[in-house]
Parts: sequence; structure tokens; C-alpha cells
Amino acid sequence: MKRMIAKVAGVSAAAMTMALVPLAGTSYAAGCSGSGCDNLGPVSQACDKDAVTKVSVSDGISKAELRWSPTCQAGWVRVNDPYGPDNWWDHYGYIEKWLGAGTDFQRSLSVKIPDPGSDWSNMLGGSSYYYRVCLKDSGTGKINCSNFW
Repeated sequence: MKRMIAKVAGVSAAAMTMALVPLAGTSYAAGCSGSGCDNLGPVSQACDKDAVTKVSVSDGISKAELRWSPTCQAGWVRVNDPYGPDNWWDHYGYIEKWLGAGTDFQRSLSVKIPDPGSDWSNMLGGSSYYYRVCLKDSGTGKINCSNFW
């Protein structure tokens, strides 16, 4: 009788353990949502898993993309300079969060564009806001922004 109880307990423990272990590739849990994602990293919060590019802007050298995670309801700017060392001054990409398209600015986050390479900013979140991404050339002061999304 003790052997039978031990077997049943062992099988039950194994079944419970398997129920708690997720299958690989089935889903992921985002670490934040909406404005709760403000100033958090998209990779560390697993928001990069379903991200799509909504708008982008280029100055002929660098490119800035507005990356958006539907699961996290948050966006960030991803920047890229594929050509290598081309200027002695810095380039920056940044994302802006607005309450309306061009009215009531909320906040922005920026990232220095590697020369060459890619990088991204932290996130700004909330589906009821408008977003755009911009490139700033600190050598000339020129700013180039995308349309609002």
C-alpha cells in the first residue's frame, strides 16, 4: 500500500511540474504595458518580441525608426548608421510622445547613433498618444522628424 501511495504521489508531482513549465515558443510575458513602460528598455521588458516599424526618417546617412510593440503598447526609436565613421560630430535619434499631433508635448527620449552600427532608446508608452521619431545632427543643428503616428 505504501508503494502505491508513493507512486501516485510521484506521478502527481511530475504532472504538476510539467503543468508549470511553459512549452518553448508558445508565448512570452511582457514586463510592462502602456505608460508603465516609460523609460524602460524594450529588450529587458520583452517588448521587442512583437515590435513593428511604424514610421521612419533618414538624413541620407542615418536612419531612425519608430518601433512599436502591440503587446506592450509602447514605442521606442531604433537608430542605424551603416556607413561607418563619416562625421566628427554626433548624431542622435529620439522619440517624442505627444497628447495630440503637434500639440501638448509630453516627453522624449534620445539615443546617440553609433558610427557605424545600431542602437535603440528606452520606451515611451500608451496607445492614446501620438509619436514621432527625429534625427538631430549636432554638427549642423539640423533636425529631421517623421510624420506623427
